[in-house]
Amino acid sequence: MPFVETNGINLYYEEQGTGEPLLLIMGITAPGSTWKKHVDDWQQHFRCILGDNRGVGQSDKPAGLYSSAQMADDYAGLIDKLGVKMVRVVGVSMGSTIAQQLALRHPDKVHSLVLMCPWARCDRTAVAIFRHMATIKARLRPEEFANYIQLLIYAKRSWDDDTTFADLLAGRQQATIDEHPQPLHGLEGQAEACITHNTLAELGKIEKPCLVIGGRKDIFTPVWMSEEVAGAIRNSELHLYDDAGHAFHWECIEDFNPRVRNWLVAH
Repeated sequence: MPFVETNGINLYYEEQGTGEPLLLIMGITAPGSTWKKHVDDWQQHFRCILGDNRGVGQSDKPAGLYSSAQMADDYAGLIDKLGVKMVRVVGVSMGSTIAQQLALRHPDKVHSLVLMCPWARCDRTAVAIFRHMATIKARLRPEEFANYIQLLIYAKRSWDDDTTFADLLAGRQQATIDEHPQPLHGLEGQAEACITHNTLAELGKIEKPCLVIGGRKDIFTPVWMSEEVAGAIRNSELHLYDDAGHAFHWECIEDFNPRVRNWLVAH
């Protein structure tokens, strides 16, 4: 299986497709395979590189608290080990904070950025949510924790749609048979990375093209967070889906996949 040793850990990754390299960085609790519905499209145009962040999936899950800068260095090492000079980067949620740090700490490795439901800093509400996420993981069964995450990321439109709701129920059951469940300490480490991430004063240094994209009904990372990131990066574009939440990329997938693909082709 494909692992690389980077920044003191063994990081698991997969590759699909051919073309210019595209690094995909997933959010808190989720492995790289969660990109599947997007990679099905993007692999026709790009060499998609999907990593499991430290603390989840098949990558190492060291004890202790993580940081977005540390996780960016994980991916800088992966890029080097793959012999790739420069990548396009798409990061979602926590993955967007890692992508920001990658562009700031290793600008020579980044060609362009898509930041999905990003934040440059946490307010007290966000801190409370991340702390609560770790607290309840210690107390809930896997399917119950999956339900909590679904409540955070899906908008009303998804809960009201019979087909999507059936998928949510199936997702909860899948959580009970996950072959690589995230341990509590892995989530705690990732949550700390989310909480302590603060790049607001530095984002103006990013000179690479950037697309900031999110959902107006996002209760997890509200619109002000995306607007703040887009406002701080000079060479950025902002797109917000009107009737979608944190999971806008699934809720609006028929528009999202080609929109991002076409933007990446152009940038």
